[in-house]
Amino acid sequence: MPDGLKRYYGKGHLHFITFSCYRRLPLLKSAHARDVFVRELARVRNEMNFRLIGYVVMPEHVHLLLSEPRQGTPSAVLQKLKQRVARRLRKHRKTVSAAQLRLPFEHRGESLRAFWQARFYDFNVYSRGKEKEKLNYMHANPLIRKLVKHPKDWPRSSWSFYAKREAVLLRIDIEE
Repeated sequence: MPDGLKRYYGKGHLHFITFSCYRRLPLLKSAHARDVFVRELARVRNEMNFRLIGYVVMPEHVHLLLSEPRQGTPSAVLQKLKQRVARRLRKHRKTVSAAQLRLPFEHRGESLRAFWQARFYDFNVYSRGKEKEKLNYMHANPLIRKLVKHPKDWPRSSWSFYAKREAVLLRIDIEE
């Protein structure tokens, strides 16, 4: 781990995690890429047994609010998730010609050496107030970035669950 970067695990806190695509490129800009991410997040959650409190999948980064897994750490969750998404999208790229669909791992005609930035931001969420603050922040992201006029219009987010208790792409675990 780099100097000065500390992770605080084992305290029972939720973790507000943000991580970015390589060079902050919009590698998740296609609906297909974001759908692959959502499916893999669901699989990793089932395998590693953590609670998902909120999420937003943006074109160039992701926000997650989650608990620590029963075994392992949020770092292990992120490692597995990032590897799986990158492998799935790399595999899909080989089966579809570039003329048919512009896919990640290529940007402006040049091959990229990675899909994800190596590190991630992790903030321990230690109170209900901080939980609400982080959920509001992540859900406002598509609106602030002018991708939609209202958060309800961004489907790869947990906003609808909190605003209207509607089903969203990923099951949300209510904090007890």
